[in-house]
Amino acid sequence: MSNPLHPKNLDDGDRDRQRRRGLVPAVIAGAVIVHGAGLLVAGLVVVARFFAEPQATFEVVKEYRIPVQTREHKMAMARHEAAAPKPTFSDRLTSTRPTEFALPEMPELDLDQILPIDPGELVSTQLGNLAGTAGLGSGLGSGTLGAGGTGGAGLSFFGIKTEGMRIIMLFDVSASVLNKAQASGLPLAKIKEETLTLIKTLPLNARYSLVQFVRNYKPFSKELVAATPPNRERSVQWMETEWNESGMLGARSAGVHTATPNGLPIVLDFAFGLKPDTIFLISDGSFEQTAPGEANRSIPETEIEEQLKNLQKSAGKEVPIHFLGFQMKETHRDFWRRTAQRSGAKFRELK
Repeated sequence: MSNPLHPKNLDDGDRDRQRRRGLVPAVIAGAVIVHGAGLLVAGLVVVARFFAEPQATFEVVKEYRIPVQTREHKMAMARHEAAAPKPTFSDRLTSTRPTEFALPEMPELDLDQILPIDPGELVSTQLGNLAGTAGLGSGLGSGTLGAGGTGGAGLSFFGIKTEGMRIIMLFDVSASVLNKAQASGLPLAKIKEETLTLIKTLPLNARYSLVQFVRNYKPFSKELVAATPPNRERSVQWMETEWNESGMLGARSAGVHTATPNGLPIVLDFAFGLKPDTIFLISDGSFEQTAPGEANRSIPETEIEEQLKNLQKSAGKEVPIHFLGFQMKETHRDFWRRTAQRSGAKFRELK
């Protein structure tokens, strides 16, 4: 018996209906699969966005500023600075245990260059100062060599007063200067006397030195020495025994320094090297030197002026150069007057 539902027994219409009925489940299954896949992808995207770093965004915000009132601001800052505590520093070197290394020994110092040995000399200096304020200082200030002196304001050399505390005196002892000094009524003895008077009136904390020169030079000391009684005594002995009256300073003489070229330039270099705050120069304003390959020549004033400018610049301040001259020529007189005035010093021609 044949089955009426068998495809062979169905007509074309029945077959189409049966085929359409079979497609419905397939379409439904495909739709389910497509939607499931879409939901899975959407879920993965959401999860990925959660773990991914947010994208950087840039935003410009408009800034509003109110102009500061200058005067009120400065006053507020001043009040703040006045109220703020000032910092204090206390740098101290301390040690809690002995060090493992040995410190070097202290250098030996010449105490005569620092303080007088006898403390009573300090008392006499103070008494001299008190007496000077009462109108008696002129008698005590120059009466004895070791008494000390008044302050820097009372120092004077041939009428030129100075307040300097680091003084160097340059003496031109050439034959022409010695002859002119004698002819002017100020012989060598008077120059020595005036020099010692200045040294006696120096206070103990002052420093000084003496230099005599022609073309070479001979200093009393290689540095400025303290105005202590022992040094004052040494100055007296030096001027009595070492002062040159021959009008020459031989290069081989004891204590004489020389260079090539020589003359006033090397003397000025030496003087400024001692870092003085006052210089006294005694001469007739005419200077000569011996240069390599040249005969004796007069040093042009332009060279002296240029050297002094460089030395003053190196000193960092204008060092007064007081000039005292004997029977000077007009050109030399004008030059050294300008030079002294330029440095804030005095010029005087001794007659």
